[in-house]
Amino acid sequence: MESLATVWLPLALAIVMFSLGLGLSVSDFQRLVRRPKPLVIGVAVQMVGVPALAYAIVVLLDLPRDLALGMMILAVCPGGAASNVLTRYVGGDVALSISLTGLVNLASIFTVPLLVAFFADRFIGIDAASLDVTALAISMFNVCAIPVIIGLLLRHFAPRLTRRIEGAVSALSHLLFAVIIAAALALSWTVLGDTIGTLAPALLAFAAVLLATAFATARLFRASHEESIAIAIEAAIQNTTMGLAVAAFVAERAGGMTVLGLPSGAYGIMMYLVCVPVILSLRQWQPRPT
Repeated sequence: MESLATVWLPLALAIVMFSLGLGLSVSDFQRLVRRPKPLVIGVAVQMVGVPALAYAIVVLLDLPRDLALGMMILAVCPGGAASNVLTRYVGGDVALSISLTGLVNLASIFTVPLLVAFFADRFIGIDAASLDVTALAISMFNVCAIPVIIGLLLRHFAPRLTRRIEGAVSALSHLLFAVIIAAALALSWTVLGDTIGTLAPALLAFAAVLLATAFATARLFRASHEESIAIAIEAAIQNTTMGLAVAAFVAERAGGMTVLGLPSGAYGIMMYLVCVPVILSLRQWQPRPT
């Protein structure tokens, strides 16, 4: 368990973030200037709406404090790179999806440590000093920001090399994601069996309501159908590898509360159980041109 938390999780997260960086370009971020409104909506949904919804579910279902904190760790993490693939498949705005993924993942280096410290104090009474927010921020910068920046620079200065390795790096990141999720759940199998009756409804409700409310919110603020799809998928597909890594960091300082990673590990599977059927339905339903 210790090697998973200290070696394999950071390594897997770094590769996932490097793969994300390879898929970004400077032009993706120029969208902030050219058409900022959809990005602002998407960032607000991801960074405010997702944690708010998770907190409401935690309170309404009266989750145990350790699962509640684990749920909030999951919720404050950014969207996962798989959202870009799913957005492309269903005909959503891929450029917006990529921009949201890159922007919110980079912003999470600053927001996640602060929000995790707040919710750790709220649910299990660990203050910011005990949690060592600075160490968490440095750790996230090393395994998140640096790999993204390297990938972005490589794409910009060595596009041929990027095209050759992008597919392999993406496949490796997906493989590591699957292995890490399986390992995390296997190591906590007994605890998972004891909590699944409480955890599963919370996570399934979280994914389903996220999709619906994110799409409805985007449409309410007059985002296009394609932009709304990208925003909804970005909200529902979380970076659960980051969630597991952050949960492991907090657990080490909370006396080994291994249950903290269960929401992220289980959601790595459940988000697809909810999202894929909806995405398939969206693929069949496209608004007719007027």
